Amino acid sequence: MAAELTAPELIAKHRPTLDQALEAIRTRAYWSPHPEHPKAYGEHGSLDAAAGKAAFDALLGTRLDLGQAGTDDWVGGEISPYGIELGVSYPHADLDVLLPAMKAGQPAWRDAGAEVRAVVCLEILKRISDRTHEFAHAVMHTSGQAFLMAFQAGGPHAQDRGLEAVAYAYAEQVRTPESAEWSKPQGKRDPLVLTKNFTPVPRGIGLVIGCNTFPTWNGYPGLFASLATGNAVLVKPHPRAVLPLALTVRIAREVLTEAGFAADLVALAAERPGEGIAKTLATRPEIRIIDYTGSTSFGDWLEANARQAQVYTEKAGVNTVIVHSTDDYKGMLSNLAFSLSLYSGQMCTTPQNLLIPREGILTDQGPKTFDEVTADLARAVDGLLGDDARANALLGAIVNPDVKARLEAAAGLGEVALASREIGNPEFPGAVVRTPVIVKLDGAKPDAEAAYMSECFGPVSFAVALDSVTDAVELLRRTVREKGAMTVGAYTTDSEVERAIEEVCLEEAAQLSFNLTGGVFVNQTAAFSDFHGSGGNPAANAALCDGAFVANRFRVVEVRHQG
Repeated sequence: MAAELTAPELIAKHRPTLDQALEAIRTRAYWSPHPEHPKAYGEHGSLDAAAGKAAFDALLGTRLDLGQAGTDDWVGGEISPYGIELGVSYPHADLDVLLPAMKAGQPAWRDAGAEVRAVVCLEILKRISDRTHEFAHAVMHTSGQAFLMAFQAGGPHAQDRGLEAVAYAYAEQVRTPESAEWSKPQGKRDPLVLTKNFTPVPRGIGLVIGCNTFPTWNGYPGLFASLATGNAVLVKPHPRAVLPLALTVRIAREVLTEAGFAADLVALAAERPGEGIAKTLATRPEIRIIDYTGSTSFGDWLEANARQAQVYTEKAGVNTVIVHSTDDYKGMLSNLAFSLSLYSGQMCTTPQNLLIPREGILTDQGPKTFDEVTADLARAVDGLLGDDARANALLGAIVNPDVKARLEAAAGLGEVALASREIGNPEFPGAVVRTPVIVKLDGAKPDAEAAYMSECFGPVSFAVALDSVTDAVELLRRTVREKGAMTVGAYTTDSEVERAIEEVCLEEAAQLSFNLTGGVFVNQTAAFSDFHGSGGNPAANAALCDGAFVANRFRVVEVRHQG
């Protein structure tokens, strides 16, 4: 069957966007082709709010047949953190059938070249973007994110990260020319002449191991980086967050088929309850690339045991903010309150430890003691979340019982500066919604160290009193070196303190933000401009996104001809 989407058509349609993305990663300036506002959708084939909600509702209780090779069963069982059963079932794969089928499609995909692969990926992303409203509900009801966050982070921001990966992948592949004429002079003799052809070749099948909290945002970089570099991609979603990635796989398969490639270049690996197929998949010889977001323990296991694969992990860290001084006390408190509250702190970038000198800090409102700072921050969080409707829109729902248990246990670790409270959600009575807890700890006491030196994922933060800012800087260094950090924040008006903090982050490879008091928050990063993680500390061995994230997903094979 002839391709419905020809290469020239796809290049004409998407090359301008690819070029803009390439320019954006070069300049690091703001750019996005994906609108953040829900009202921007509804024209040119995209679903508006009502159509997107109807599309999501139509999925509930259905079987999502992807038509992929090796289906031997149907599995499901997702329950929304908002309390509803999704009832969607997905294909369960016989890996001995599916993996060979995936591999069989790679030669034609390899031979298509970097540009064609890139524009096919951009067509996949365009179709996902057109269904952003549908995806928003799918992300919301698998992750527990509030709707607007699910719309933005699970939609345009995730799509931006996927496009960013495609741009980096393309740039790395075309760094080497497709061919070269080589002529070496030999004095009076005829020169030595060779024709050399250079082909980027895929490593093999890429495995994307999805996470519960950000299935698309964390899943798309690895998926599109591997696909754009010629690899087939097997997507293994988190059992509680299958739907957004299953929809992604279905769209990818449709586009690949229409472009004349094998649909099985992208496939889904859903699992039975308790099956735990990630370890089995990760060590199969066919799997040559792994992208993983999740716990440190399993990330460490992958790095140690998936020896046949190139492994990219985003694990966990202990994110730290040093509070030394500020010339905008109100803005600092407001910014921190939002950062601690957004999505109930269920982000790998949310601050956990607030390191504050015991004697207090200098502000534009005069000196503030440690107790005053923590009390004022507690009031700022209370003020932000005082209205239940606003609180639900910011907090979303607790994603799983483990987070709830950590939240409840945290109150027993020290003096509570801000107690967590339960909030009802009238639209979804089954949702578990909790405000953050802030616990005060004395950094000089050995028993406090067990708390602040361990990741406590969720709406939990520790205000740690230290003897000096020097102690805070050294604790920051130790925390990043031993536990890792996705983000570091600092508030200071002292240039020497600023230099000391920056030096630690440069030496320990941690992404740093100073004096955020407005609408930019330490736990948010923008594609094409900000690096998410650094790959240089224990929190993650890769950054989203840079050249290193894509360059080792393919190798260049040279074929030489004489004459």
